[in-house]
Amino acid sequence: MHKKYLLPLTLLIQIVFVQLISFFPEFIEDFYSNGLYTFISSFSRIVFGIFPFSVGDLCYLITIVFLIVVYFKNRKITKLSWRDRFLKILGYFSIFYFFFNMLWGYNYYRVPLFEKLNIEKEYSNQDLLNFTQLLIAKTNAIHFQITKNDSLKVVFPYSQEQVFEKNINGYQSLSKKIPSFKYDDPSVKKSLFSLPLSYMGFSGYLNPFTNEAQVNDKIPMYNFPTTVTHEMAHQLGYASESEANFIGFLASINNENVYFQYSGYNHALHYCLSNWRFRDEVQFKKLLKTVHPGIIKNYKESEDFWDNYESIVETGFHLFYDRFLKMNQQKDGIDSYSRFVDLLVNYYKDKNL
Repeated sequence: MHKKYLLPLTLLIQIVFVQLISFFPEFIEDFYSNGLYTFISSFSRIVFGIFPFSVGDLCYLITIVFLIVVYFKNRKITKLSWRDRFLKILGYFSIFYFFFNMLWGYNYYRVPLFEKLNIEKEYSNQDLLNFTQLLIAKTNAIHFQITKNDSLKVVFPYSQEQVFEKNINGYQSLSKKIPSFKYDDPSVKKSLFSLPLSYMGFSGYLNPFTNEAQVNDKIPMYNFPTTVTHEMAHQLGYASESEANFIGFLASINNENVYFQYSGYNHALHYCLSNWRFRDEVQFKKLLKTVHPGIIKNYKESEDFWDNYESIVETGFHLFYDRFLKMNQQKDGIDSYSRFVDLLVNYYKDKNL
């Protein structure tokens, strides 16, 4: 076999292997997510965590510039046929696909969190209503504790660097209740691509090759703590967006700092209210009337931010990411973010907020 076919062939083998191994989540859970990955992620965070800037973003930038230069340099002088070019691209993608899965991607196929924590999957409208009302009461109480005025929005008093430091406290408290959520060796960075991320409609992302948690430093500060804890959950190997939302929420509300608790409760309440808007518009309006006006002002702050960056670019990237998630065991695609309401409602059926 000619060597030009070797890497494209390994891509096919890898795709078949990934499809087969997805039928064995217990194997992935035991030998990868709680085995090999723990060493990979810890090593990556220790090595890249010492840098104050995003190494992963810098590598992406260098790679993009390099590919553009190579393309324009060789597009007129290359003698490769279209078939050879295609095989070469498949070869590069094969290498990318291997390292993506080995360094992080197999976590998409681990045992679902609702099974690990014995959380039910189904709930009634009454269950959701009871939980939403409790969540409104809790969020209102913390909001008033901070502002002393139900009509004032919360103004976050900490810097982004302080958020990175203080979020560790939330995970430390949470790990005392659920040991598998223990977080060590922080490697959380402000993304060098924060402006493009804003236009793409993303608050942050995990770099699967360096295990750095990248956060959009332009988002409203009251959103910042829960965005960071969400990306930290991805670092722990929870690839599902709904699970990362759920763990990020738990880490926020278990933080001793009331501002971080507010960020978590506010985040969860937004998802529950959005769920009601979809289910029952009348009930949604009733619930909204019981939410402090200051909390709604925070929601408006976030809405205004994203409206400023709304563009066709965001639509395109959301469609791409939706397809990417569906290809990686998240059948709801980008809507899987909101599935964390399912985890919330059933987790708190027999617990206090």
